[in-house]
Amino acid sequence: MTNCADLQAEALSTFDALFAEALAAGESDRTAMTLATATRDGHPSARTVLLKAHDARGFVFYTHLDGRKGRELQANPQAALLFHWPRVRNGVQVRVEGAVAIVDDAEADAYFASRPRVSQLGAWASKQSETLESREAFDRRVAELEREFADRDVPRPPRWTGLRVRPDRIEFWYGAEFRLHERWLYEFDCTGQCRKRMLYP
Repeated sequence: MTNCADLQAEALSTFDALFAEALAAGESDRTAMTLATATRDGHPSARTVLLKAHDARGFVFYTHLDGRKGRELQANPQAALLFHWPRVRNGVQVRVEGAVAIVDDAEADAYFASRPRVSQLGAWASKQSETLESREAFDRRVAELEREFADRDVPRPPRWTGLRVRPDRIEFWYGAEFRLHERWLYEFDCTGQCRKRMLYP
């Protein structure tokens, strides 16, 4: 029987190696990943977000829970992530799919405290995905918050937090000439079953 812990460790180790190669290759932002979500009734949407942490528990990004992606992930807590590093080898893609859960408050607080102060203020100022009457209105809101928090640390907004994608599928796609690509898929399910297999390009 396949040892799931070993396969999970192998998949994470492969990701870590490619992540390091992306840095060495000079990718403009190796943390950039496409995040695909869907409403409860299946209407999809996608956008680029930034990976802020990853380990055996999954891949973490941060957002407002009241923005579009936050609302969709609360209604339908499944997501897909896509990394594309064209400068690594002959081009590499990493695809991650799985269930999504909110990180605990301590983890979210620690990450928020590490952000630049202006980014912290922006998290308070933004009503993410809602209509904005003008850029000037947003800039005024940031300035108001700057005054409000002038003499103290900026706390994390109550609806701003991290979301962790816990993979049940990770695919490593390696580009090759003439579209003769190499693809390896790792699959993990809630019953503890797992497998690694090669896919046709």
